[in-house]
Order: sequence, then structure tokens, then C-alpha cells
Amino acid sequence: MRRGEAMKKCPLARIALSDTSDNPVQRLEFFALLNLGLVQSLASGVLSPTEAIQRFYHADNCLYVRRHFRNKEANAVMSHGVQLPDLFDYLPAEEAQREFYRELEKMRSLCLKLLENERSVGGAARVTA
Repeated sequence: MRRGEAMKKCPLARIALSDTSDNPVQRLEFFALLNLGLVQSLASGVLSPTEAIQRFYHADNCLYVRRHFRNKEANAVMSHGVQLPDLFDYLPAEEAQREFYRELEKMRSLCLKLLENERSVGGAARVTA
């Protein structure tokens, strides 16, 4: 059995942010790191935009991010993720591909910003303690 065939037969693993740590800082770091992996998987073609929505950018996680993180960067990452398949439905193929990579780069930069902000906040908390 070839790799592609095996992947088609396996059900998609659905990631639920509600199953993560109760620590808000750890949750946000996990979110950012997980998204960096998803962006890399999307960029390399290991994961399709539709699969990314089925696995992670689904409504449950979008609502969770909005309610529990209350962070504009995290919310923006989810919004960009949800819209990825639409690019290929509404734009010519070449333009959609360019826009797809722009969206991935935006998501990546937002995740790096989240990690940088958490390090700054965490470092400041350690210094004042």
C-alpha cells in the first residue's frame, strides 16, 4: 500500500484546543507552535487547506480561541486558516497559489508575534518575582 492510500484510509485526527492545559500562557504558546507546524505542513503540501479545516481550523476551535484567548493575533490566525480553501474556489489557480503563500506567511508571522509576546511577558514576570 502506498503512502497516499494509507493516509486516505486513516480518519483525520481532529485537534481540540479545549483539551489543552489550563495554564493560559502554555495554551497560547501551544497554539502558536501548533500553528507553525500546520503552516509548514500546508506550505509543503503534506496537508491540504480542506484537511487543515477538518483537523484544526474548525468552528469549535475558532470559538474556543475567541472566548478563551481573547487575543487579536490568535483570532486572526484562525480567520486566515478558515479562509484558505476559499482562495482556490474564487481565484484563478496561479493567483490563488500566490495568495495562499501570502496567507501562510501572515499566519506564520502572527504566530511568531504571539511567541515573542509571551516570552516578553514571561521574562518580565520572572524579573519582577
